[in-house]
Amino acid sequence: MYTLMCKRSRKLENCAACFHCKMMSTDSSKEVILEEVDGAGIITLNRPKALNALNLPMIDEIMPRLMKWDEDSSVKMILIKGMGDKAFCAGGDVRAIAEAGKKGDDLTKTFFRDEYILNHKIGTLKTPYVALIDGITMGGGVGLSVHGKYRVATEKTLFAMPETAIGFFPDVGGGYFLPRLEGSLGPYFALTGNRLRGRDVLFAGVATHFVSSELIPDLEKELISSSSDVEGVLSEFHKKSLNESETFSLTNVKDKINSIFSAESVELIFKRLEEDGSEWSLKQLEIMKKMSPTSMCVTLEQVKRGGSMSFDDVFKMEYRMSQKFMKETDFYEGIRAVLVDKDNKPSWSPSSINEVKEEAIQSYFANLPADQELVYP
Repeated sequence: MYTLMCKRSRKLENCAACFHCKMMSTDSSKEVILEEVDGAGIITLNRPKALNALNLPMIDEIMPRLMKWDEDSSVKMILIKGMGDKAFCAGGDVRAIAEAGKKGDDLTKTFFRDEYILNHKIGTLKTPYVALIDGITMGGGVGLSVHGKYRVATEKTLFAMPETAIGFFPDVGGGYFLPRLEGSLGPYFALTGNRLRGRDVLFAGVATHFVSSELIPDLEKELISSSSDVEGVLSEFHKKSLNESETFSLTNVKDKINSIFSAESVELIFKRLEEDGSEWSLKQLEIMKKMSPTSMCVTLEQVKRGGSMSFDDVFKMEYRMSQKFMKETDFYEGIRAVLVDKDNKPSWSPSSINEVKEEAIQSYFANLPADQELVYP
């Protein structure tokens, strides 16, 4: 027995019996590590250098194990986390999808189909599901967390759905959870890609609990040892991390968000922002003018429709939308500008919201041929 600094807990530990080191003793070369420990199913996203970005092989490893655990009465809890200290999951591997789309590769179909089926499964699990969103949580990472019963944010959490900046839309069930946030926060987050940090993720209703990052290793240990009392353990650690002096950073502009982003069209939202003329409104206008006009118009329609749709039907809608986006140019141009050339100067088509026709918006929601629609297993 000997004592040293444990890399996971960042505390001095007796490494002959260190819980955290035992948890990290599996094959570190795997992109996703799946374990069963004392009645808990543990999913560890293991691409820290890529900010744990989600790819198709990871999705296809997680899904069958998730189904198996959900049918196993000995598994009392499922926990998902990201390796490293920067990200839970920074999104899906959209660059690979764009490259595949240019070649006509089926990845543009299989990735979104398998990802959405996994997201849907997370939202319909019988087994308590805990997502430790300690770090960057965007896009695909949102899909792996937000539909689960418990989402634990920390001061390191950075949450956003920034898809309109790359010519896409807030998918992975964004059409379900965004319109169900308070007031018009949903369309605001969807259209602007606004980033939430730390406790704001809790205040916005995205997270269910907030726990200080330094307590996450202890929380994980306690959840596993008391997997039949997930709610009690989370509440205990949440209370330890309470800071009643902190308030939602958007409190002072919530009235503006509700009045402006409740508009029926992106064009009208632009008009209301201009008419308001406040520093905050003009900043939002500046941000939105950089986004894909088509993406914003389609996204607003997605959020409006999703507010009255079932959980099952939202993913079917979003799969149709994803396949339409794969056939148009803005997604590929957005990936080029943001992730490939990194000039951040996309050339959108059309280039302004005034040029986006209603008929074009509605085409993104058209049914696919029957044999191409999303079907749950």
